[in-house]
Amino acid sequence: MFNRIISLLTASLALAFISVPASAITPTEPLWPTLKVEYFGDRAEFIREDANDLLVLEAPKRAEDAAIVPITIKSLVPQTADKYIKNIYFIIDNNPEPMSATFHLSPDLGLIDITTRMRVDQYTFIRAVAEMNDGSLHMVSRFVKASGGCSAPAGKDAAAALARLGKMQIRMRKPTIGEPVTAQVIVSHPNYNGLQFDQASRLYIREHRVTNMTVSYNDKTLISVDTGISVSEDPSLRFTFTPTEAGTLKADVKDTKDQEFTQQKEIM
Repeated sequence: MFNRIISLLTASLALAFISVPASAITPTEPLWPTLKVEYFGDRAEFIREDANDLLVLEAPKRAEDAAIVPITIKSLVPQTADKYIKNIYFIIDNNPEPMSATFHLSPDLGLIDITTRMRVDQYTFIRAVAEMNDGSLHMVSRFVKASGGCSAPAGKDAAAALARLGKMQIRMRKPTIGEPVTAQVIVSHPNYNGLQFDQASRLYIREHRVTNMTVSYNDKTLISVDTGISVSEDPSLRFTFTPTEAGTLKADVKDTKDQEFTQQKEIM
């Protein structure tokens, strides 16, 4: 498995310098049979694939920008205290680090409707594997055509990115107690993953990225996301929840330099 990741990393670095059709660098053998054993061990054989009665995974067939690919996961069954999705693993098969993000979820979310943005390095399957509270695993997948996203340069220059580092927003329409509302957390962060090349210094930019985003309501965690190197610049998390009482929606973010950022919004 380690050798495969190194091989994929080498291919990703090559994209920074030369133009190669994505099909020419996409592995000819599917990685999923190896990846599922790597990540889920003995449980791999029990993953229920094509779980379209439980989940919907939305992603573009062809990405407009491989460095900012929107991905949405929706549940078709409400979260309840007795039966709920406790974790969702996002896996991008042909990325240098396939395990891209792990979402830890509370049953208080109700229906799951979560959107984030990912970097996609090659033509690849994107998978969402849901782990229920009973330990069972259920998967949905989409094939996305994109290339070069992991090594694509940041959209802002380094000085501008550092000037805004850690600035956060919580966007939402005026909520009503007892009714579902969609909120979006955005943190300004270059999210360097170690694959971007600085044309001025002729060196790779050192890794400096977000590692965790946690959203809570009245100090009770709704979502906690462990983020990998595939998450896009300026990480974004959009989700739906139902405030059952007045309180505080809070977002906390941590990065690889142990920096912590926070933002909150009062709901009346």
